[in-house]
Amino acid sequence: MRNILKAIIFDLDGTLLDRDRSLNNFVEHQYDRYDALHHVKKEEFVQRFIELDKRGYVWKDRVYQSLINEFEAKLDWQDLLDDYIEGFQNHCVGFSGMVEMLDFLKEKNMKLGMITNGYERFQDNNIKALNISDYFEVILISEREGIRKPDPEIFLRAVNLLGVKPEDSIYVGDHPSNDIEASLNVGMRSIWKEDDFQNKPLNTTWTIRELHEIRVIVENSGDT
Repeated sequence: MRNILKAIIFDLDGTLLDRDRSLNNFVEHQYDRYDALHHVKKEEFVQRFIELDKRGYVWKDRVYQSLINEFEAKLDWQDLLDDYIEGFQNHCVGFSGMVEMLDFLKEKNMKLGMITNGYERFQDNNIKALNISDYFEVILISEREGIRKPDPEIFLRAVNLLGVKPEDSIYVGDHPSNDIEASLNVGMRSIWKEDDFQNKPLNTTWTIRELHEIRVIVENSGDT
């Protein structure tokens, strides 16, 4: 018997938030505002930041310390970090079709949730900047929850709070292990949002490149 689709839970960075574009926008803007960085070419500074950042898996205290040492900038790395924490939200952009997709899912009476790794205040600010908080009944941020993906507990906590079973839910994410493998392991279905920098997961229920493709999956599921 086919499980009834009742809930869809999303990752944030790289899934709803176009982190690569948002980060590039922020770093360029930060460079422009700090004269002490201008002895370095903007393109060189931005490129090195992105390399050190390792797509968000290195926290920015280490990134800024490395940048200041390498470029011998007369700046306090903590000032740059504070600027990042407060200012990144002003440069957040969602992927194309995000709002239209979320509107469609609400019209279909889907329960919506979000699970994201990261610091509570920082991620809360980014979600608010995208103006999507009201779409979600449940938002779990790893620092606030005390656990992080791929721990199965954070996925089970989300479905329990939504009042659904794992098998009646889909998780959407870009990371092969933290998102896709982890959600499948607790009995959820999965949508891998393709990422050119990640290896394709060994298993996934569906694969998409654009968010609007989720609409087709829901419409063709025969569950709603």
